[in-house]
Amino acid sequence: RTMEKEELDVFLYLFFLKYTSVIHSPRLIFIYININKVSRMTKDWHSMGVEDVLKALDSGMEGLDPEQVKERQEKFGANELREMKRETPFQLFLSQFKNFLVIILIFAAFISLATGIIKHNEEELVEAIAILIVVIFITVVGFIQEYRAEKGLLALKKMVSIDARVIRNNRKIKIPARELVPGDLILLEAGDKIPADSRLIEVIDLKVDEAPLTGESVPVEKDISELERETTLADRKNMVYMGTNAIYGKGKAIVVETGMNTELGKIAEKIQTMEREKTPLQLRLDRVGKQIGLIVIVLCAIIFSVGIFRGVNILTMFLTAIALAVAAVPEGLPAVVTVTLARGMRKMVDRNAIVRKLTAVETLGCTDFICSDKTGTLTRNEMTVRKIYVDKRVIDVTGEGYQPLGEFFSSGKIFDKENDELQILLRISALCNNASLEKMGDKWEITGDPTEAALVVAASKAELWQGQLNKEYPRIYEIPFSSERKRMATVHRTPDGEKVAYVKGAPDIILDLCDYILEDGKIRMITEEDRKNILEINDEFAENALRILGVAYRKLELDQKINSDIERELVFVGLLGMIDPPREDAKEAVNIAKNAGIRSVIVTGDHKLTAIAVAKEMNMFREDDKVLTGTELEKISDEKFEKIVEDVTIYARVSPEHKLRIVKALKKKGHIVAMTGDGVNDAPALKRADIGIAMGITGTDVSKEASDMVLVDDNFASIVSAIEEGRGIYDNIKLFIKYLLSCNIGEVMTVFMAMMALAKLPLLPLQILWMNLLTDAAPALALGWNPADTDIMKRRPRDPKEHIITKRTLSMLIATGTLMCIGTLILFNLTIPLEEIKILEEKKMTLEEDVKGIQDIEIKKILEEKLKEINKAIDELLKYPRTMAFTTLVMFQLFYALSCRSEKYTLFKAGILSNRYLILAVVFSILMQVAVVYLPVFQNVFGTVALGPVDWLMIIAVSITAFIIPELWKLKTRD
Repeated sequence: RTMEKEELDVFLYLFFLKYTSVIHSPRLIFIYININKVSRMTKDWHSMGVEDVLKALDSGMEGLDPEQVKERQEKFGANELREMKRETPFQLFLSQFKNFLVIILIFAAFISLATGIIKHNEEELVEAIAILIVVIFITVVGFIQEYRAEKGLLALKKMVSIDARVIRNNRKIKIPARELVPGDLILLEAGDKIPADSRLIEVIDLKVDEAPLTGESVPVEKDISELERETTLADRKNMVYMGTNAIYGKGKAIVVETGMNTELGKIAEKIQTMEREKTPLQLRLDRVGKQIGLIVIVLCAIIFSVGIFRGVNILTMFLTAIALAVAAVPEGLPAVVTVTLARGMRKMVDRNAIVRKLTAVETLGCTDFICSDKTGTLTRNEMTVRKIYVDKRVIDVTGEGYQPLGEFFSSGKIFDKENDELQILLRISALCNNASLEKMGDKWEITGDPTEAALVVAASKAELWQGQLNKEYPRIYEIPFSSERKRMATVHRTPDGEKVAYVKGAPDIILDLCDYILEDGKIRMITEEDRKNILEINDEFAENALRILGVAYRKLELDQKINSDIERELVFVGLLGMIDPPREDAKEAVNIAKNAGIRSVIVTGDHKLTAIAVAKEMNMFREDDKVLTGTELEKISDEKFEKIVEDVTIYARVSPEHKLRIVKALKKKGHIVAMTGDGVNDAPALKRADIGIAMGITGTDVSKEASDMVLVDDNFASIVSAIEEGRGIYDNIKLFIKYLLSCNIGEVMTVFMAMMALAKLPLLPLQILWMNLLTDAAPALALGWNPADTDIMKRRPRDPKEHIITKRTLSMLIATGTLMCIGTLILFNLTIPLEEIKILEEKKMTLEEDVKGIQDIEIKKILEEKLKEINKAIDELLKYPRTMAFTTLVMFQLFYALSCRSEKYTLFKAGILSNRYLILAVVFSILMQVAVVYLPVFQNVFGTVALGPVDWLMIIAVSITAFIIPELWKLKTRD
């Protein structure tokens, strides 16, 4: 226990060498390997000095030798992300059959098929085939949608398919990044993608874009100094990480972690091992399916028992029970839900949102928390100059992003952009600058540091174009920016042949170098009062989370030697304050979300003050709201965090683990959480959230593949549009579930009550299936096209625990089903010739008794033929009342479909033609029913007969009540 790591390694290694027989003990080998691996993985590389890192990794400034490389490649493997075993397409297809309703349908189809084969009954075979067609349709659609859902790791692997420049055996060589090992010495330049997690040992003005990993919008200036062990990932300035990008300067680093041990690898491992939880809709549909299945079993058992008790043939009762089961299971429910959600996905595309998971459409609609990354999501990810201080004036600059469009205002009035002091300040900003702005097609794009680019854009707004300025003031010398100097200087030749030095940097540093100040067109000595005023303005800018630069200049003698001495006796010109601004319509989107009962929370890698400033500007932050940093979050226990998580509006300087923890805490409190993000770091939280929303433009492949939805335009406002769409779609799903179940309850009650009272089937199994697949499916699908109610974004989100069928809904289902049952049985009872059937059944019973007592085969055959004729005669007598019952129930369902146009408004209030698809579906279903009633080919299959005008009048008079009564109820409840 007292041994150092290196001592322990040496001890165990020598132990194995001396006692070679121990090599045959797998447990000891496992212990050694894991001690070695864990001890290496748990090192806090950022808190170690350069010499300590080199010593720990047995490396040096000349790099590794070939023997060391070979040994480490065998030990640590390739520098790539391992892919875990994934489901094959066939396994994915089989998983679609886990849906409980699908299982019930398959069972019903199997029973129908078996019955058809045993009885040589064509109708049963047709039913079985029809049910199987529905099952295949559901599973194929689900398979296609899920097939591409689990590719996050492949995207991660693509990110590291790069080359690396290394020093090995004191030689500079270029190798595939996958061949890197811990201890390798790598060389970095601007434009390089970092190939592995590495500790910096030399830097020359190195800046790294870590936004894909940490969310930090501003490039990080790197150095090699030791840091505290508790330093968060985003603040480890002496480290570079796989998947990030060097954008400025140079550096040399030693590889400390490769492959799955890198920060990127840890994220990949979380994506692989994280299980996708079921969405609220899936849970509710599963619950409905199980409840229906239980009811089906009970009802079938009751009807079967009653039939046997009354002396009905066992096989006949079995067929009746199967018919009842087919009626009770809403065959169209999974199909209609799938198709409606798929249509919702297509509609989302029109609103710049690509949904990758069918059920995410519904989940988005019940979201009550949006955990949003700041950079590039709420903000534009384009640094913009907002304020300028020059000539004792604070000037506001309008315009957003890199578009060189905007005005200058002072004290609320337009400020002359031709002002001499302003022109000098902006000219210095554009020339003492290594970024550039170019128009690419219809879009303006920058190269270089975003902060410097903001200065170029500000100058362009005053018609000072950098390209022209570079021609008029050619640069002849540069002193680069460094984190130690905190400033940059350039020397230029002026149009009149003179030389001038331009300097920009941290305001306090620039002020210390200034002896003069430019004021009202004149240069005078700077006073302590001037310095105090400038620093007060600087503090004021800082309180608004602006990134501030000071600007100064100095005229040089033509023969003056150019060196660091030029950065003294400067003339102070002014300050520029810049920020990554919010998107234009994001503030409105946040307000709409707030009115809809949705909390928007910022989760960012940026600084606390910056996040607060953005939140205030977007009306997301109140003074009593809580703000947590990643460091503070680490010190809070899970129990305490869960108590305050609902009160926190901003999380700053967070790591991937923090984001995941935030989502978990909110979900544990019962919230439906949407997580937006664009970086690699967001992937685990995106996958853990109820719905993960990735950015399409700035988002990495990793975040897109781990998400449920991708925003094409990276616009936060598109999320609100998608939420509105999701709520409308869920309302439609509820409507057609209510419609389907009401219709199926009506069918079940009709069959059940008829058997109990009359011992006659008013509907044949094929007629029931016809209703389910035609009158149920077509109007139910059309209900998915219902426009959303106008007040849909003024409601609070649904309670995640709310049942899809509430007590109120259930009472309406039963009431509607009872209405259908009573109306159908009234017409069935009015039209059935009971006396004639009774006479035939008495003859049938007599013949059946005679058949039992006759031994003569010929006579027995004759009597059996007579029995068949009697059965056929009974069936003929039942055709007319069954056709009446069949058609009445169909019309009941179609009239009720019209009432289901809106749950809140009547059809006339909502608009008769507001959903033309519904009208077309109803008309189509009526025409198909007319064909079944009148066309001979359908009459033979469905056992129907032609109906007269009086019959239709009776049917319509009874069935239209399914439209009138619900509409009157809506009027009453609204009043």
